[in-house]
Amino acid sequence: MKSIRQPEKSNYLTGHYSHHEMNSPVLRVSDLGYRYNGDWVLKEIAFELRAGERIAVVGPNGAGKSTLFKLVAGVISPMAGQIDVFGHEPGGHICIAYVPQRSQVDWNFPVSVAEVVMMGRVSKMGLFQWPSNQDWKAVKESLEAVKMQHLAKRQISELSGGQQQRVFLARALAQEAELVLMDEPFTGLDVNTQEDLFAMLESLSERKVTVMIAMHDLKLAAERFDRVMLLNHSLVGIGKPEAVFEPQKLAAAYGDHLRFVQTEEGVVALEDTCCEDGGHQHA
Repeated sequence: MKSIRQPEKSNYLTGHYSHHEMNSPVLRVSDLGYRYNGDWVLKEIAFELRAGERIAVVGPNGAGKSTLFKLVAGVISPMAGQIDVFGHEPGGHICIAYVPQRSQVDWNFPVSVAEVVMMGRVSKMGLFQWPSNQDWKAVKESLEAVKMQHLAKRQISELSGGQQQRVFLARALAQEAELVLMDEPFTGLDVNTQEDLFAMLESLSERKVTVMIAMHDLKLAAERFDRVMLLNHSLVGIGKPEAVFEPQKLAAAYGDHLRFVQTEEGVVALEDTCCEDGGHQHA
């Protein structure tokens, strides 16, 4: 019989939970495939993630990054292959925190900062259950960890982009997530706000939380992440940035949409494809 970790609490919707197998990686993806309108958005994707690791997922627009995150989070189901989170399919887990692109969130929904963070506790306390003192304590401590406690009663729509990302990280902390998926969290943030977000990601790594982030900035990915994944429908490369971000692999992923510019800091790759948020170039 396989040894198992402490089982997660029962899933609040299905009444089922998934055990955490001791000897399994946080995330294992095997021959993963997904089709949309008859075309393969992702095909033959395979990789593993370790506890506390930070990995950046990069690639051109339409490469399948968001689809990959939705598959890992259990929002959609694979059409080929297998996804295992601590040895079991994603759907039975409450340890996965998924933060979609800000453009996909209804920011006008009438909810406060504290209420958003409390949503991270729902899977632990059960649907239709009133929060306990312990739940509110977890919310308070999570907001303090991201320096947002002073805005606990503020409407979520009134926050800046960086503040909204802090709130989602607080929700992941309150959820006691072990795998955090963030889709384009740095889009539209200034350098100082990005640094604040990285400091919070460092604290997650110290807690052995595994973080997977989709992004466009190749230079930032190379400088700030343990490993990078280069994706364009299939897996072009995964590993240390210096091994993955080499001209042949970048050309295979981006084709004619990538050009190299010599700067004082070295050679920088610029993607010329347009982004969903209206941007045009990404270092």
